[in-house]
Amino acid sequence: MKRVIDIALSVLGLVVLSPLLAIAMLLIWRQDGHSPLYKGRRVGKGSRSFHMIKLRSMAVNADSSGVVSTSATDGRVTPIGRVVRRTKLDEAMQLWNVLEGDMSLVGPRPNVSEETRLYTQAERQLLAVRPGITDLASIVFSDESEILKDSSMPDLEYNQLIRPWKSRLGLFYVANRSLWMDLQILWLTARVLVDKPAALRGVKRILAKHGADEQLISVCRRDAALYPYPPPGATEIVTHR
Repeated sequence: MKRVIDIALSVLGLVVLSPLLAIAMLLIWRQDGHSPLYKGRRVGKGSRSFHMIKLRSMAVNADSSGVVSTSATDGRVTPIGRVVRRTKLDEAMQLWNVLEGDMSLVGPRPNVSEETRLYTQAERQLLAVRPGITDLASIVFSDESEILKDSSMPDLEYNQLIRPWKSRLGLFYVANRSLWMDLQILWLTARVLVDKPAALRGVKRILAKHGADEQLISVCRRDAALYPYPPPGATEIVTHR
């Protein structure tokens, strides 16, 4: 049933969004004369590699910098790229990955191999399911680029401040996933664009219902500053990247 819903909603989404995607692709192409699509290699279910498709929001060959995390002030992001990132339109092309079966609508976000090689044994459970376009962490950390905007070492701060909780939320999903939870996450993903506090309250209800620990629930309220913490399965905070 999950796969049937993935296919049906992906087809519907691509059809409905096609006018906006066409306009965005034209503007991106006119900006620098290069392809408006970005195909980045990611690690999916069972550690299998695949090409994730996005609208290109960065300058050509931005990957050559070696920096994985992106801050709000990242000079690699183009003017049009900032708009498509803000509206999450760049992620819509991943509906094609869902149709191909490499991704699902809901699941832990896929990472580059440089990140998955850092996974602890506990975090490797994230690779037991198809990665998704959205998940609980996508809602809680929808402002990820803002969190990292003043950082001189965004990859390190990502691993200290965001990865510990993002991975815990992913593992929580893997352990408790259901069709009903998927539908709730899809609804909250749409809601976070217009009312993030309400979306965060929805995440809190899901976590509390399934017995998540109070520390994770507290962090997901996002009413206090994030603090460095070890990733799941580790006892020490990441100190280098």
